[in-house]
Amino acid sequence: MIPGSAASMLPSAEAAKLYQTNYVRNSRVIGLLWAIFTILFGIVNVTIFSQPYWIGDGVDTPQAGYFGLFHYCVGDGEGHSKELACQGTFTEFSAIPSGAFKAASFFIGMSMMLVVTCIGCFSLFFLLSTSTVYKICGWMQAASGVCLVLGCMIYPNGWDSDEVRRMCGEQTGKYSLGACSVRWAYILAIMGILDALILSFLAFVLGNRQDGLMTEELLAESKGENDSYNVI
Repeated sequence: MIPGSAASMLPSAEAAKLYQTNYVRNSRVIGLLWAIFTILFGIVNVTIFSQPYWIGDGVDTPQAGYFGLFHYCVGDGEGHSKELACQGTFTEFSAIPSGAFKAASFFIGMSMMLVVTCIGCFSLFFLLSTSTVYKICGWMQAASGVCLVLGCMIYPNGWDSDEVRRMCGEQTGKYSLGACSVRWAYILAIMGILDALILSFLAFVLGNRQDGLMTEELLAESKGENDSYNVI
């Protein structure tokens, strides 16, 4: 066997091909998991936006009730009444009891729309390069996380509204809940921030991996053409 001939390069070429095959397979598995968790994150975002359990009553609150971003229910009567009067919808934006609640509703709604749009962008995998779609989704998920951060930070600024004070007591103020407590939807929104950041980071990693894979394929093709030319 002549050193430097095409035959002597065969084992390394096979090893490179095997590595590339495993590389592509692993990237596809990770990409599938990323897509599944993105859909789950979308469901979480819709739940966060629609559920009115961001803050709620406690043992010592003047009234029973709970608040969401735009919908709330507060006891209708004297004492810790179990009869709740509910009001507030996102379509009646002006009826939301606090400017901070309005801003939080807007940002959380934007976060939800960005994630839903990101899921819709999965169809672009059939039209554009995989790397481009990953990066588009990565930016959307990052923007969704920023909107969640803004919504969670702004929301407590509205705790000094009259409706919240009626439920939580006169000691309630901005960023102070008085006798009330934080409920599960608010906690889920905070956890969603971390989810958005992890998913966006993973999308950019997958996108860059695809770029690297395309570069390696071009280099391998170029090397193969040069080897063939040298043999001839």
